[in-house]
Amino acid sequence: MLESFQQGNPISHGGIIQHMSPLENRASKGARAITAELKRAIRSGALSHGDQLPPERELSESYSASRSTIRKALNLLESEGLVHRKIGSGTFVDYSGPGEIDVGSVIDQISPLQLVDARIGFERQMARLAVVHATARDIERMEAVLVQLDTCENDKGRFTQLDSEFHMQLAKASGNPLIVQLYDQINEVRTHSQWQVARELVLNSNKIREYNRHHHSILQGVKNRDTAATIDALNDHMALAQTDLIGTPSDD
Repeated sequence: MLESFQQGNPISHGGIIQHMSPLENRASKGARAITAELKRAIRSGALSHGDQLPPERELSESYSASRSTIRKALNLLESEGLVHRKIGSGTFVDYSGPGEIDVGSVIDQISPLQLVDARIGFERQMARLAVVHATARDIERMEAVLVQLDTCENDKGRFTQLDSEFHMQLAKASGNPLIVQLYDQINEVRTHSQWQVARELVLNSNKIREYNRHHHSILQGVKNRDTAATIDALNDHMALAQTDLIGTPSDD
């Protein structure tokens, strides 16, 4: 988790509410329905590993449910390994991400250029959803990554790592758990040796600054809820990556 979001910080009512329908308009719900909503918030990234859930009293008020119902919901989450409870401290998210899919054979076959080709359509839809669903917390996370990206002009490895994190945060802002899981696998492909070779050949300080300008434009589009501007910035980002990678040698 990014340094600007320390683990163990409690999540305010709004942190959960922003990824769900307004709680004040909700009818009373049973434990399983509450568990399902909290589970979606965890798996979509609205609640991150180490985040503290609101206390039972607040959850009870939000869901118009008894505290015993809330305890049952939290017990269900704990039984599935999604939270852990500390006596005297509260309930904390215990979820680092989706389970791994076996993509070993794909990693061995795909080239960096093929990876960019695959990302283009996928990230366009991801960005469209982020424009609609991104919360203030999602935007803060992307901003925090950008602060670090802007310091990476002379560190190719660090830039690549944070670039992956920025796009992962964009995936989480979509509010779609499947998109988050699929993008996790895209990032796994980027660990392949071919990508590392391409990175060394393509990246330099000027290029990193140019990619970061795109990152800032993508985020600004999301903040402004401007789908066209967000997609335009993403298209520029991917077009540059394609152009850069066309000239790099392949291991084939």
